[in-house]
Amino acid sequence: RGLRIELGEIEAVLSAHPQVREAAVLVREERRGEPYLVAFLASRSEVGPDELRGWLRGRLPESMVPPVFVRLDSLPLTPNGKLDRKALAAIAPARHERDRLETYVAPSSLTEEVLAGIFAEVLRHERVGVRNGFFDLGGHSLLATQVTSRVREVFGVELPLRELFEEPTVAGLAGRLERLRESTVPAPPIVPIPRSLGEDGGLPLSFAQQRLWFLERLAPGSPAYNVPLAVRISGLLSPALLGEALEEVARRHEALRTAFAEREGRPIQVIAPSVRLPLAMLDLSGLPESRRETELVCRATAEALRPFDLGTRPLVRAALLRLASDDHALLVTMHHIVTDGWSMGIFLRELTALYGGLEVPEPPVQYADFAVWQRAWLQGNVLEAQLGYWRQRLAGAPARLILPTDRPRPVVETHRGDSRPLDLTPALARSVSALARREGATPFMVLLAAFAALLGRYSGQDDVVVGSPIAGRNRRETESLIGLFVNTLALRVELTGAPDFLGLLRQARRTALDAYAHQDVPFERLVEELVTERELGHSPLFQVMLMVQNTPALAAGGAPMRELELRPLEVESEIAKFELTLTLTPLGEELTGALEHNTDLFDGATAERLARHFAALLEGAVAAPESPLPEIPLLAAAERHQLLGEWNDTEIGFPEGGRCVHELIQEQARRTPEALALSFEGEDLTYADLEARANRLAHHLRRLGAGPGTLVGVSLERSAAMVAALLGVLKSGSAYVPLDPTYPKDRIAYVV
Repeated sequence: RGLRIELGEIEAVLSAHPQVREAAVLVREERRGEPYLVAFLASRSEVGPDELRGWLRGRLPESMVPPVFVRLDSLPLTPNGKLDRKALAAIAPARHERDRLETYVAPSSLTEEVLAGIFAEVLRHERVGVRNGFFDLGGHSLLATQVTSRVREVFGVELPLRELFEEPTVAGLAGRLERLRESTVPAPPIVPIPRSLGEDGGLPLSFAQQRLWFLERLAPGSPAYNVPLAVRISGLLSPALLGEALEEVARRHEALRTAFAEREGRPIQVIAPSVRLPLAMLDLSGLPESRRETELVCRATAEALRPFDLGTRPLVRAALLRLASDDHALLVTMHHIVTDGWSMGIFLRELTALYGGLEVPEPPVQYADFAVWQRAWLQGNVLEAQLGYWRQRLAGAPARLILPTDRPRPVVETHRGDSRPLDLTPALARSVSALARREGATPFMVLLAAFAALLGRYSGQDDVVVGSPIAGRNRRETESLIGLFVNTLALRVELTGAPDFLGLLRQARRTALDAYAHQDVPFERLVEELVTERELGHSPLFQVMLMVQNTPALAAGGAPMRELELRPLEVESEIAKFELTLTLTPLGEELTGALEHNTDLFDGATAERLARHFAALLEGAVAAPESPLPEIPLLAAAERHQLLGEWNDTEIGFPEGGRCVHELIQEQARRTPEALALSFEGEDLTYADLEARANRLAHHLRRLGAGPGTLVGVSLERSAAMVAALLGVLKSGSAYVPLDPTYPKDRIAYVV
């Protein structure tokens, strides 16, 4: 599956198990050609596959845990005494199929059978036993949402995500599902509505669309909500076929044929029966090769920043840049009001399939059907029940996260931005996944806890609210639709309630699960309910966002475009929707991403430092999750050495002979008597003047009995005279005792 597998590493970890004498791991293939790992082992006693998998999962990434274990009395050897891998490969399949069945327990009821089928479909496994855990098989929260949508469709039951986290096996979830079937009433299905319903007053916007329409009215022509997609295409491309495929995608999805108008003071959707989606062509092949890449990046950035007019369809643009006969770049930009991140993946997959001449099933419904359904369903008791949770959860939460910025916040929030890369090492990514598995959480929950801890350290606040997007496609009808479904959750994390990182992770888990259970309330409706006064200087409810991209990859999983190779093309972003946005994407065994920052508030160096601190805190937290939060290191080793070592190394050589400060000033007075020595409130003293004053005072003090071993009180306000007095005392051989005249008289008397 595109992941690097080190067989020797698996063998070493497996051999370290106390009951395993020796082990070997091979790659085998199913009849259908899919490769999988087989572990052969000789053990000191009976040890089950489940125990071995648990041992490996605590030390290796999931991709390196074999699904099949074969127990032998001893591993076969060649005449030279080396492991005979050919002999292992020749072992009859029936031998290891028996061990595989030890971990597969067949369903015993219709509910278990259907649930096992749902797990297998979503996780893309051939079969799933009733004792296999959803998250152990590679599931995460986004796939869990797909499970709940299929459960709703098949069983007619609203299954909260929390239930799947608490009972991740088929057997455990089936029992809870049976109880839920007796007590819940599912939401009605989304069905196509007659388009004649919108002829008089127009079709309504979804809640998310209405918010974007409002924001566009506040700042017309802003590119802040453009969603760009850039793809590099290698191979002989047919622009005509690509144009036809674009037109077909627009025909299939009404959102790409929609404009927005205002009627009687409210916005409406205006859907065209057809729309022409032109493919702009630009030939860069005539430029020198050194300039093509630079011009491509400039064109892609400019295209991503070109604004839309919401009243003019289509709200999607496409351009094809030719760099050579077999090298092109496709630039597609949509306004966020008609799309989201998941939709861009659907768009590219359908485009590649249609270009390749493949058939793509028609969407069961359209986005306008969803908008009508959402407004009809999310009202009354349903809306009140969901809003009640958010009222309680966000009551008393801080309206602002006050981070130290490089410049004051402007009165009106801007969206000028930049980003800095952040890549977490494979070892750290594996540690995050391992901690999540041990705690029955997801990697997102670990990252949320660490990010909240970092924000608390930076802001000095012990109560932070972090925004996080959620796909919003918890209904199967919407999984293949292009449109704006993404919702935003306001996740409140209270640091005072967590004695250590483990406690903070458990709180983050509860927070996320509760938020998932109440995700249907649109963020814009939440703002209307909870924010009494809107300020233009910052976004409501939260100012910092965490995104973990588990959505289907844009350039992966699509149909081949007739021998063409597609790969994502990075487009430089100059937009920041929030003050800070941390985005992380699982990529093989790594977590790669970036920290986007508002450039009116933060310099690039500040963002880089914050990203480093996040990585350092996360590494310390997963290494010792029982550590109290203030004790988790924030600085990387190099930065700690710079702050505590290099910058703190202020040692200088003391003058030869151990001369005192008044002696050094005396020498300076001999060298540069007319140079300025002291300036205070308009009074300037040269070194000669300062030395003369100090000498006069020193002689006077000596006549009064001052000298080594005596103390002289100095009670003067800060002034040039005070400096001369201190030097005079030192010249007399005495030590001075400062007596601040602003102190209370009793304090001065006590010091005397």
